[in-house]
Amino acid sequence: MAQQVFLDREKLSCSICLDLLKDPVTIPCGHSYCMSCIKDCWDEENERKKAHSCPQCRQSFTPRPDLVKNTMLAELVEELKKVGLHAVSPDQSSAGPEDVACDFCSGIKVKAFKSCLVCMTSYCEQHLQPHYNVAPLKKHKLVESTSKLEENICSRHDEVMKIFCRTDQQCICYLCLMGDHKGHDTVSAAAERAERQTELGVSRQRIQQRVQDREKDVKVLQQRVETINLSADEAVKDSEKIFTDLICLIEKRSSEVKQQIRSQQKTQVSRAKELEEKLQQEITELQRKDTELEKLSRTEDHLHFLNNYPSLSRLSESQDLPSIKIGTQCSFKDVTAAVSTARDKLQAVLSDEWTKISLAVTEVDVSLPQAEPRTRAEFMRYSCQITLDPNTAHRRLSLSDSNRKVKLIAVDQLYLDHPDRFDERWQVLSREGLTGCCYWEVKWSGTVHIAVAYKDIGRTGTKDECGFGNNNKSWILKCYRASYKFKHNNIVTSISGPQSSTIGVYLDHRAGTLSYYSVSETMTLLHRVQTTFTQPLYAGFWLPSSAGDTAELCELK
Repeated sequence: MAQQVFLDREKLSCSICLDLLKDPVTIPCGHSYCMSCIKDCWDEENERKKAHSCPQCRQSFTPRPDLVKNTMLAELVEELKKVGLHAVSPDQSSAGPEDVACDFCSGIKVKAFKSCLVCMTSYCEQHLQPHYNVAPLKKHKLVESTSKLEENICSRHDEVMKIFCRTDQQCICYLCLMGDHKGHDTVSAAAERAERQTELGVSRQRIQQRVQDREKDVKVLQQRVETINLSADEAVKDSEKIFTDLICLIEKRSSEVKQQIRSQQKTQVSRAKELEEKLQQEITELQRKDTELEKLSRTEDHLHFLNNYPSLSRLSESQDLPSIKIGTQCSFKDVTAAVSTARDKLQAVLSDEWTKISLAVTEVDVSLPQAEPRTRAEFMRYSCQITLDPNTAHRRLSLSDSNRKVKLIAVDQLYLDHPDRFDERWQVLSREGLTGCCYWEVKWSGTVHIAVAYKDIGRTGTKDECGFGNNNKSWILKCYRASYKFKHNNIVTSISGPQSSTIGVYLDHRAGTLSYYSVSETMTLLHRVQTTFTQPLYAGFWLPSSAGDTAELCELK
């Protein structure tokens, strides 16, 4: 039914305005038009060539036909309007509450396809056709359908705003250009759009790059979470085993002490019982003899007394029994004390080791490394005070300015011998070990190698053993009068960048990042290292060239 209504609608549409016939008239060739549409068309033709033709079949009529309303068509149009003349065709859709509706559709509004910035009107695909077919309308500017066409109209002059004022950063019409914006820096809106479009492209590239960076960060973070979960499970398993072993060892020692105590108890009690039995036997024998002596003492027979007394008065030799001494150790209190001492020592050891264990646990960090600062002001938040250690300075190096400046000189300094002193290379290290995030600046002249190194780097020996940058214990930026080079583990990298007498050094020890910057009015990255640092780092200098070359740690405030 909808399809049939749509076909009838096509037959009842004016081919000039493409809308339903209004006051329909039928000309001699049989085609029908809105009375106003055919009248305007013939008026225009009459002015040009004094002819009157059908816009569809081009049949000419002389004289100009009279226009009479076709009552039947008018009634049919009205009748079909009542039954839903404006049912939407299958390739179109009615406009919803949030859609832009066609301004030309009557009845049910069709969703607009384009908006015209000249007509300030929105059209569905059908009503847009004149803008494709009629020459003057082809020049109009069509855009995606929008409900904000009024934003393109100047509120003061009711004119389309086609000009952009760069001075005031706003769109204006040509009348504004002659008034309040006269003399301002103006361009066409299209030109400004083109320029902004280029900027937009750059912004999109930055956003897309940021998205890619963040996606990489997400992957890294996910990998770290997976790693930390696996590592945590393994650590829990291993620590449980270790503590179980420790508990088993303590239980074993407890059992051994218990067995030793019980064994000693049994041995000593058995010896005591044996001794007690012998003593009891001796007591019984003595008591028996005492009874016989008592009986002899009561006899009145002198001869009997004298005959028996010698044998009864003699004591038998005492058995070789150990003497019982007062105060002899007879308790296990010393064992308890020894166990208590062992317990206290174990608690002390566990207490010390527990601190190390806790620190090791808290050092596990799943978060991403913090972003490196961009401006000098941001770097200054991580500035640190560094001084040079005279005990490390080669004798050809002279320190000054509170040990913040070093100069290569032609004669040896009277430094005392020290195991930390560089004997082979003209080098010096800082007093302070660097961890965390640190930033410092170096002002240099001549030829200077700006270094960071582990403290255990060699002090004597070959160039590879103790020279900054020649081993895996040091990193250097080699600063020459016209170039830079970076060196680590004897691998040299040439660097291009603006020459500056001040070099900024940024260290993120935990993230394993070491960056060198050329510092002037702006900061330019010269080189960045991404690695893993296993020890605290010490700032250092190597002045390998000529007497008079200097390097100075800047005072940052």
